[in-house]
Order: sequence, then structure tokens, then C-alpha cells
Amino acid sequence: MKKNILVVHTGGTISMFEDSETGAVKPGNENPLSTQTKGLNNLANLIIKEPFNLPSPHITMQEMLQLKKIIEDEVNQNKIEGVVITHGTDTLEETAYFLDLTIDLKIPIVVTGAMRSSNEIGSDGLYNLITSIRVAACDDAKGKGVLVVLNDEIHTAENVTKTHASNVSTFQSPQYGPIGIITKQGVFFHNTPTHKEKYDIDQISKRVALLKAHAGMDSLLFHSILDLQYDGIVIEALGQGNMPPDTVEGIKSLIEANIPTIIVSRCFNGIAQDIYGYNGGGKQLKELGAIFSNGLNGQKARIKLLIALSQTNDMKVIEEMFH
Repeated sequence: MKKNILVVHTGGTISMFEDSETGAVKPGNENPLSTQTKGLNNLANLIIKEPFNLPSPHITMQEMLQLKKIIEDEVNQNKIEGVVITHGTDTLEETAYFLDLTIDLKIPIVVTGAMRSSNEIGSDGLYNLITSIRVAACDDAKGKGVLVVLNDEIHTAENVTKTHASNVSTFQSPQYGPIGIITKQGVFFHNTPTHKEKYDIDQISKRVALLKAHAGMDSLLFHSILDLQYDGIVIEALGQGNMPPDTVEGIKSLIEANIPTIIVSRCFNGIAQDIYGYNGGGKQLKELGAIFSNGLNGQKARIKLLIALSQTNDMKVIEEMFH
């Protein structure tokens, strides 16, 4: 028996055209996926929604909250057994991680996209949509959290990231790899996530900055964050979580103002740790009150801090959430 799968189109390259004259990739008057999806009812009973049609750099927390509500409402009102969301790739991992933290459902939820527009040679959009529907209809995908499916690979929302600006195999999970694959014969999982956390939210009103460390960095930007009254900050620090010495004064001023200051590593692999004891080293930052995140990249740590601040201002609780 075919399953009832909710398909939510949100825009992005997967729904765009390449202009034959200029080479520019942009949205057209009609989303090509809306037409193509109608021809995929052999895979499942598809319920199609298109709440907006936006390039992924235009996606904000409000659109993420809207997607959360659509999914929860459809599951409550209809017998939805799986969800597929098509999304632009630039911020796909952020939306997927937000939904992973805020939707408490056992049914498979899959986010997918494309690196080539619908009329380009080698377009990957329709294929990724088909494989995502197959994953969403798979019993083995239940209870694994929000999944990201592209290029015949299945990744967790927590670990996956976009690693290449244009390659179709851009989505990878550094250190961990995919938890499953899709073949012509079926959907196969070789791993199951063991860590799950869910937060009940209905609005995001806080502001969190994201800064990347560099050689010779000083405190000016950190003082500006304080002056602009941001509610939190995530710092992509050097190596295992170290900062240039001239930044310490600014970071200290944020922490003394009770602004949660999350440290992640700007490195592609590994996690931030409070190891080095020199001026600006991770050990000093930890002693000042900075919170070290256990393996998230900067953009996902920002999503998590926004969610944390919607729950509490207690620094100890926030620190526990990041551990």
C-alpha cells in the first residue's frame, strides 16, 4: 500500500531555470517541481504544499517556523506518514537542523535540494526528489530525526554540511559520513543516531551574531556586538578553540554582560576544546565563561543558541544544552 507523503516545496536551485542568454540561474514564473511532482504518484500518495518560493539565502527563522507549523498541522489533520522538503542548498543544513531540534515526530522527515537548475545538463533536482520520497516512505527511516538526502546519500541534519560551492556531491558529514545510501534495489541504513534532543518553541525573537576568527583580530567587533545589544554570539575560533590575544578584552566584556558566548572551531573536522592555557587560549576563554560547543559548526551553533534563548537565559542550562 502506498504511503501518504507530504511534499513541501520552498524554492532554491531545485526549482529554478538557467537563462540561456545570460547564464543566470533564477526563479521562473512557475516552479517546475510543482508539475514534475504530480507525475510521481507511483511512489506514494503525495500531498503537495508550496508555502513560498524563495532562494535559500532569503530563508529566515520565520520561514523555518512556518515549515514546522505546516508539518505539524498536516500530521495532525491528515494521515501523513513521511515528509519531504525541497530547499535551496545554501541554508539547507540550517533549516534541517532547526526542524530536527524542534519537531517531535517519529515519521521520516527528509530535506533535499539540487546543485543544478531544472534545465541544466545533468540536473539533479528531480532525481534527488525521487530518492527523498523513497526514503520518506521507508519504514527504516522512522525515528532517525530529520534527514538530508542528496546524491544517493542519507545524512543526519546535525552532522551534514555543504562542503563545495558547486559540486553535486557537496553535502558531506565530516568525521561521521552518511548513515545510509539509496540504490535501485532499495534504501539501506548502516547507522542509527543515538543522540536526540527536542525543544518546544513557537517563536524566535532573539538575535545571535556569528563571527569567524582570523590572525590579528582585535576586540572592536566584539564591542560592537555589545553596543548593538545582541542576545548571544557564536565565535568560530582558531584550531581547538583559541583566539588572538587582542580579542580577549572584547570577549570578556560580552561574558560579563551575561551574553552567551559559544565557541566552535573554524576547522572542517574536530571539535573545540579548552586545551591551551596561553593568553587567548581555549582554557582561558573557558575560565572567563565562554561555552564550548561539542562539534557543531558555526551556523548550526547559531541556530541552537537562538532556540536555547527562546527557552531560557540561565547560562548553566544553555551550557548543558551545548554539551
